[in-house]
Amino acid sequence: MNAEIRPIRTPAEQALAASIEAARNTLPGAAGVKKLREAAAEAFIRSGLPHRRVEEWKYTDLRALVREAPPLAAPPDKNAFEQAKKLDPLPRLDARRLTLVNGAFVPELSDIASLEKGLTIVPLSRALAENNRFAQKIGELHPDTYDAALSLNTAFLNDGVLIEIADGAKLLRPIHIVNLHAGGTPSSTYARSLVVAGKNSEAVIVESFAGPEGVAYQRNSAIELQVGDKASFDFIRLQAEGAAALHLSTLLAKIGNDAKFALYPVTQGAAVSRFSVTLRFAGKGADARFAGATLLRGRQHADTTMMIHHMMPNGTSRELMKSALDNESRGIFQGRINVHPGAQKTDARMATHALMLSDKAESVNKPELEIFADDVQCGHGATSGAIDEALLFYFLARGIPRKEAEALLIHSFVAEPLEMIAHEGAREAMLARAEDWLKARS
Repeated sequence: MNAEIRPIRTPAEQALAASIEAARNTLPGAAGVKKLREAAAEAFIRSGLPHRRVEEWKYTDLRALVREAPPLAAPPDKNAFEQAKKLDPLPRLDARRLTLVNGAFVPELSDIASLEKGLTIVPLSRALAENNRFAQKIGELHPDTYDAALSLNTAFLNDGVLIEIADGAKLLRPIHIVNLHAGGTPSSTYARSLVVAGKNSEAVIVESFAGPEGVAYQRNSAIELQVGDKASFDFIRLQAEGAAALHLSTLLAKIGNDAKFALYPVTQGAAVSRFSVTLRFAGKGADARFAGATLLRGRQHADTTMMIHHMMPNGTSRELMKSALDNESRGIFQGRINVHPGAQKTDARMATHALMLSDKAESVNKPELEIFADDVQCGHGATSGAIDEALLFYFLARGIPRKEAEALLIHSFVAEPLEMIAHEGAREAMLARAEDWLKARS
């Protein structure tokens, strides 16, 4: 007689399973979307939250970190709108603003009038209700293995924004997807977005996250990016959640022949955060750039995990990640470059560097290569260390106060990836966020 083995579920896992069951028949969508939700829900109920024995989540043990699962956030009302108006993570950025409050698209706080030729914007909830062609594209991109954060996001698939940029369209200004949390009690929000950039198109998309301080809300966000042949696409991301928040975010991207794709993530907020990236080179001669900065203090925990699949010949990728870690914070970067069979002439480089501003801070750098082709150039490197005392002495000897000297050195360190942002307005906005962090430190 074989005994049935049932895994013990934590209170948070039980609460999440109950929320999935309660929402099951209330979410919009046709049969295809419902099937997608059901598969994701079943995967989560079967596997639960990841723990340290799951390699990809070894350093971010959600089963231990997530002790509670607050209820789903209610649809935003006028009070939520007023709170959201006070949360502007990038006030200096001139862009077309698309606002999500507690995971719901809010037309009143969005700029959706007079769209440029070739630009289409549709709220996900409407696309699901109408079962239009947008809704059918959700879920086309996915990671190689089960991902708890993405499965939960898919199980609660409800609202977000869907953006289509037509072949040859060149957007005159960036699109800013603003994710805001409003409310004074803990709650959970889920949002899903999709961007399809056509052949020879050009676009800059900015995504930001913000919420109130002192509220232990939980956010789970996902975005799918499909970049067509010979398109030029920049994606800039700012995570500036409230200090008590839990932030889980997934980015899935596919780039076509001779496409140019750049990703610039900046992480500053949340008590615990995880940003997972899966990038697939689906066309020959594609070029991808990743340049990110993480700025942490207190006991913040931030994890950036990236998987890059070079699947076609003549692809080029460059990854540069820099972290400044203060107090008892913990910064994690896991990056893997996977060169598939047949992806000859691949040129891939990955570097991650951490600046330790405290003896109690912790840095985990884990760059990896998996190469299954024989005509490639690939490399990776990782460093971590404190501020250079010789450089610090140079400033002190010239009468510059220690705090100001440290700020100058930290800024020069973290500014390198931010200065790679091609769009001037977005670059200045991100550099301003780094400067604000440094001012708060002093």
